[in-house]
Amino acid sequence: MRLPRLLLGVLLATGLLGPACRRQPTAATYQPPADRVAWVVTSMNELMLHDVTNPPLAARFFAYALLAGNEVLAATDSACPSLGDRLHAPLRVPPPPPAGTYSPPLAALLATLQTATKLQPSGGELAAAQARLLAESQRQGLADDVAEASRQYAQAVAQAVLKYAKQDGYYRISDRPRYAPVAGAGHWYPTPPAFLPPVEPYFGTIRSFLLDSAAELRPRPPVAFDTLPGSGFGQLLRQVRQTGRTLTPEQQQIAGFWDCNPFAVQDQGHLQVGLKKMSPGAHWMKIAGLACCQRRVALAPALHLHAVLALTLTEAFRSCWQEKYRSNRIRPETAIRRYLDPTWKPLLQTPPFPEYPSGHSVISTAAAEVLDQYFGRAFAYTDSTEREFGLRPRPFASFQQAAEEAAISRLYGGIHYLDAIREGQVLGRQVGRLAVRRLVAPGAGRPLARVRFTPDKPRFRPKPPFRRRPNYLPHSAENLPQIGRPNGHICTGCPPQSLLFPTQPPRSL
Repeated sequence: MRLPRLLLGVLLATGLLGPACRRQPTAATYQPPADRVAWVVTSMNELMLHDVTNPPLAARFFAYALLAGNEVLAATDSACPSLGDRLHAPLRVPPPPPAGTYSPPLAALLATLQTATKLQPSGGELAAAQARLLAESQRQGLADDVAEASRQYAQAVAQAVLKYAKQDGYYRISDRPRYAPVAGAGHWYPTPPAFLPPVEPYFGTIRSFLLDSAAELRPRPPVAFDTLPGSGFGQLLRQVRQTGRTLTPEQQQIAGFWDCNPFAVQDQGHLQVGLKKMSPGAHWMKIAGLACCQRRVALAPALHLHAVLALTLTEAFRSCWQEKYRSNRIRPETAIRRYLDPTWKPLLQTPPFPEYPSGHSVISTAAAEVLDQYFGRAFAYTDSTEREFGLRPRPFASFQQAAEEAAISRLYGGIHYLDAIREGQVLGRQVGRLAVRRLVAPGAGRPLARVRFTPDKPRFRPKPPFRRRPNYLPHSAENLPQIGRPNGHICTGCPPQSLLFPTQPPRSL
């Protein structure tokens, strides 16, 4: 018996038995860390900064890209339920290949990136991110044929989602007549310094992800326009002016932190220089990434959460923009200069679209409703997402507190009336709760596995697909430090309560 064993050992050592007897890598050998979802979001957001993607369109890009990734992983992982059947217009994707012939996590991440590649104007830059994922899977031992099968399935799902996206009506917007400001007192008009044209005046006409009718969610009409001092609008107008005159340093910091204005420009001599910041929707997407990192949420539920949030943000923008161009209300900067003080300037630069309701109020409140459902209403975290723009991280005791601060920041900034803020919060709460009812699967509150990685030393630090251009400046270059790169992960411990992502005792690594 000793001789055959010795001969077998020699044959194995020399490789004479051939490759068929060697251990082959399988799809299960690739286990991407959970922070890959946040890394994909960051990669997409870098392109949005480069392309100056407007806020509603940025949310739409996130929604379709993450929906593609969600549907790939939903076929094999119950922690990432399908969303296709829960949408107002159902989405169908191709069935997956046989189990073991492809890697679902790799295919999900690639489908997200491939969808974004086709949607975003500079999407070709995301090829580097896809190559990096494939290289990582190879380092972990994933077979080439398995990686190729994963890429092909990701491409098939991405194509199905792109076809679905083309049916939402957005591409027909270019056939509509160019929007012109409505003449008359009380209506919106472009604001200084650049007097930019209105952003996405027809975004409210695209297909809804959640609603059967556009009239299902509609805020109350704004306070009627009237410049008399004792009128309701006159009081709102004077409140904005008085608030701007008496801002505390803390209120100024709050306004700057939640500015999120991709359209801001700055006069430099005879030139106007664009100051690029991420959109408010991207801000909340990155907050979701921070929360997943802090709670150490696994890849599948993290991808599902990001997809649900992106769909909610898009629906919030659609509902908000529909009312903005229906009400078509004048901005405080225009009204105060015309009727009260021709030299008045707001703290923040006024965005180029009508005033009512406040977009920050709508999308922030909707996002907080969704995040509360997953993490609980007492989830404390530190928001470091604006650090790359020279702004200090801000601690929050809950998502609701952050949403409330984001909403009131628009009054501090001098760009919204108080009724637009409060009614925007009402609309956002309605959108968020509708999204939870429609998109969050029943019985999803089971415990989730923690991720095996050290948060303060990530193995795979997110990198943009290209270097930031020199004209990527902070919003207020005169009083903020130069842009720095984000640290990527800030984990300050887990709060005791949660709904879908409960706290779990740490496991040995």
